[in-house]
Amino acid sequence: MDTHAVEGDSNGGGTSIHITALDGIINVNSLFTLAAFVGLAWNPSSDGASLADGECSAGDKVEEDLVSFHVFAFASFLFSSLVALCLKQAIRTIRPPGGARAARVNRAVLRGGILACAAGSVFGCGFLMLALVNVVQVKLGRLGCGGGASLGAIVPLVTLVPTAMLIYAAIVFYAFTRS
Repeated sequence: MDTHAVEGDSNGGGTSIHITALDGIINVNSLFTLAAFVGLAWNPSSDGASLADGECSAGDKVEEDLVSFHVFAFASFLFSSLVALCLKQAIRTIRPPGGARAARVNRAVLRGGILACAAGSVFGCGFLMLALVNVVQVKLGRLGCGGGASLGAIVPLVTLVPTAMLIYAAIVFYAFTRS
Protein backbone atom coordinates (compact mmCIF):
# COMPACT_ATOMS: atom_id res chain seq x y z
CA MET A 1 0.00 0.00 0.00
CA ASP A 2 1.39 3.37 -1.05
CA THR A 3 1.07 5.53 2.03
CA HIS A 4 3.01 8.67 2.64
CA ALA A 5 3.32 10.85 5.67
CA VAL A 6 1.72 14.16 4.86
CA GLU A 7 1.94 17.20 7.06
CA GLY A 8 -1.42 17.76 8.73
CA ASP A 9 -3.46 20.91 9.15
CA SER A 10 -3.85 22.62 12.50
CA ASN A 11 -6.41 20.01 13.57
CA GLY A 12 -4.13 17.13 12.57
CA GLY A 13 -6.81 15.78 10.24
CA GLY A 14 -5.12 15.82 6.83
CA THR A 15 -3.49 18.12 4.37
CA SER A 16 -5.02 21.54 4.18
CA ILE A 17 -4.35 21.79 0.43
CA HIS A 18 -6.40 18.67 -0.30
CA ILE A 19 -9.17 19.77 2.05
CA THR A 20 -9.26 23.19 0.35
CA ALA A 21 -9.37 21.62 -3.12
CA LEU A 22 -12.18 19.27 -2.09
CA ASP A 23 -14.08 22.18 -0.52
CA GLY A 24 -13.78 24.06 -3.81
CA ILE A 25 -15.11 21.09 -5.78
CA ILE A 26 -18.02 20.72 -3.38
CA ASN A 27 -18.90 24.44 -3.51
CA VAL A 28 -18.82 24.69 -7.29
CA ASN A 29 -20.70 21.44 -7.74
CA SER A 30 -23.34 22.66 -5.30
CA LEU A 31 -24.03 25.70 -7.47
CA PHE A 32 -24.20 23.61 -10.62
CA THR A 33 -26.39 21.00 -8.90
CA LEU A 34 -28.77 23.79 -7.94
CA ALA A 35 -28.83 24.98 -11.56
CA ALA A 36 -29.59 21.46 -12.78
CA PHE A 37 -32.29 21.04 -10.15
CA VAL A 38 -33.94 24.34 -11.10
CA GLY A 39 -33.76 23.25 -14.74
CA LEU A 40 -35.55 20.03 -13.84
CA ALA A 41 -38.30 21.98 -12.09
CA TRP A 42 -38.94 24.09 -15.20
CA ASN A 43 -41.61 22.74 -17.54
CA PRO A 44 -40.84 24.02 -21.04
CA SER A 45 -44.31 23.19 -22.38
CA SER A 46 -46.32 24.97 -19.71
CA ASP A 47 -45.27 28.60 -20.00
CA GLY A 48 -45.73 29.14 -23.73
CA ALA A 49 -42.90 31.70 -23.74
CA SER A 50 -41.28 30.39 -26.93
CA LEU A 51 -40.22 33.04 -29.41
CA ALA A 52 -40.14 30.54 -32.29
CA ASP A 53 -42.93 30.19 -34.80
CA GLY A 54 -44.74 26.89 -35.41
CA GLU A 55 -42.38 25.25 -37.89
CA CYS A 56 -39.22 26.17 -35.99
CA SER A 57 -40.49 25.39 -32.52
CA ALA A 58 -38.74 22.60 -30.69
CA GLY A 59 -40.51 19.28 -30.62
CA ASP A 60 -41.08 16.74 -27.90
CA LYS A 61 -37.70 15.09 -28.55
CA VAL A 62 -35.85 18.31 -27.69
CA GLU A 63 -37.89 18.68 -24.50
CA GLU A 64 -37.20 15.03 -23.57
CA ASP A 65 -33.48 15.57 -24.16
CA LEU A 66 -33.64 18.73 -22.07
CA VAL A 67 -34.94 16.78 -19.08
CA SER A 68 -32.53 13.87 -19.68
CA PHE A 69 -29.49 16.13 -19.83
CA HIS A 70 -30.55 17.92 -16.64
CA VAL A 71 -30.86 14.54 -14.88
CA PHE A 72 -27.45 13.43 -16.17
CA ALA A 73 -25.88 16.72 -15.05
CA PHE A 74 -27.54 16.49 -11.65
CA ALA A 75 -26.28 12.91 -11.21
CA SER A 76 -22.75 13.79 -12.32
CA PHE A 77 -22.45 16.77 -9.98
CA LEU A 78 -23.95 14.80 -7.11
CA PHE A 79 -21.51 11.93 -7.74
CA SER A 80 -18.56 14.31 -7.79
CA SER A 81 -19.67 16.08 -4.61
CA LEU A 82 -20.30 12.84 -2.72
CA VAL A 83 -16.88 11.45 -3.65
CA ALA A 84 -15.28 14.75 -2.58
CA LEU A 85 -17.16 14.67 0.74
CA CYS A 86 -16.05 11.07 1.34
CA LEU A 87 -12.42 11.91 0.60
CA LYS A 88 -12.57 14.96 2.83
CA GLN A 89 -14.08 12.92 5.65
CA ALA A 90 -11.48 10.17 5.21
CA ILE A 91 -8.63 12.68 5.36
CA ARG A 92 -10.03 14.30 8.49
CA THR A 93 -10.69 11.04 10.32
CA ILE A 94 -7.20 9.62 9.80
CA ARG A 95 -5.61 9.53 13.19
CA PRO A 96 -1.89 8.93 13.02
CA PRO A 97 -0.50 6.52 15.62
CA GLY A 98 1.11 8.16 18.61
CA GLY A 99 -0.51 11.54 18.04
CA ALA A 100 2.05 12.67 15.44
CA ARG A 101 1.13 15.63 13.24
CA ALA A 102 1.88 13.73 10.02
CA ALA A 103 -1.03 11.69 8.69
CA ARG A 104 -0.63 8.52 6.61
CA VAL A 105 -2.52 9.13 3.38
CA ASN A 106 -2.87 6.55 0.63
CA ARG A 107 -1.90 8.72 -2.31
CA ALA A 108 -3.27 6.32 -4.93
CA VAL A 109 -6.73 6.42 -3.35
CA LEU A 110 -6.57 10.18 -2.86
CA ARG A 111 -5.44 10.81 -6.44
CA GLY A 112 -8.05 8.40 -7.81
CA GLY A 113 -10.78 10.06 -5.78
CA ILE A 114 -9.81 13.54 -6.91
CA LEU A 115 -9.68 12.28 -10.50
CA ALA A 116 -13.19 10.82 -10.08
CA CYS A 117 -14.40 14.17 -8.68
CA ALA A 118 -12.91 16.02 -11.64
CA ALA A 119 -14.44 13.57 -14.13
CA GLY A 120 -17.86 13.94 -12.50
CA SER A 121 -17.59 17.72 -12.67
CA VAL A 122 -16.50 17.69 -16.32
CA PHE A 123 -19.32 15.32 -17.33
CA GLY A 124 -21.79 17.39 -15.33
CA CYS A 125 -20.69 20.58 -17.11
CA GLY A 126 -20.98 18.84 -20.46
CA PHE A 127 -24.50 17.61 -19.74
CA LEU A 128 -25.53 20.99 -18.34
CA MET A 129 -24.23 22.66 -21.49
CA LEU A 130 -26.26 20.24 -23.64
CA ALA A 131 -29.32 20.98 -21.52
CA LEU A 132 -28.78 24.71 -22.08
CA VAL A 133 -28.52 24.12 -25.84
CA ASN A 134 -31.95 22.50 -25.62
CA VAL A 135 -33.30 25.38 -23.51
CA VAL A 136 -32.23 27.75 -26.26
CA GLN A 137 -33.95 25.58 -28.86
CA VAL A 138 -37.16 25.53 -26.81
CA LYS A 139 -37.10 29.31 -26.29
CA LEU A 140 -35.70 30.57 -29.62
CA GLY A 141 -36.34 27.75 -32.06
CA ARG A 142 -34.51 24.73 -33.39
CA LEU A 143 -30.98 24.98 -34.71
CA GLY A 144 -30.75 25.03 -38.47
CA CYS A 145 -34.21 26.45 -38.91
CA GLY A 146 -33.01 29.69 -40.42
CA GLY A 147 -33.17 31.65 -37.19
CA GLY A 148 -29.89 33.23 -36.25
CA ALA A 149 -30.98 33.87 -32.68
CA SER A 150 -30.57 30.23 -31.64
CA LEU A 151 -27.20 29.91 -33.27
CA GLY A 152 -26.07 33.26 -31.87
CA ALA A 153 -26.93 32.11 -28.35
CA ILE A 154 -25.40 28.66 -28.67
CA VAL A 155 -22.06 29.48 -30.32
CA PRO A 156 -20.61 31.26 -27.26
CA LEU A 157 -21.95 28.49 -25.03
CA VAL A 158 -20.38 25.64 -27.01
CA THR A 159 -17.16 27.62 -27.39
CA LEU A 160 -16.55 28.89 -23.87
CA VAL A 161 -17.74 25.91 -21.80
CA PRO A 162 -15.61 23.27 -23.57
CA THR A 163 -12.64 25.64 -23.46
CA ALA A 164 -13.08 26.06 -19.71
CA MET A 165 -13.46 22.29 -19.28
CA LEU A 166 -10.22 21.70 -21.22
CA ILE A 167 -8.38 24.21 -19.04
CA TYR A 168 -9.82 22.58 -15.91
CA ALA A 169 -8.85 19.10 -17.12
CA ALA A 170 -5.32 20.28 -17.95
CA ILE A 171 -4.87 21.81 -14.50
CA VAL A 172 -6.24 18.69 -12.79
CA PHE A 173 -3.89 16.55 -14.90
CA TYR A 174 -0.96 18.80 -13.99
CA ALA A 175 -1.82 18.62 -10.29
CA PHE A 176 -2.40 14.86 -10.62
CA THR A 177 1.09 14.31 -11.99
CA ARG A 178 2.73 16.59 -9.40
CA SER A 179 1.09 15.38 -6.18
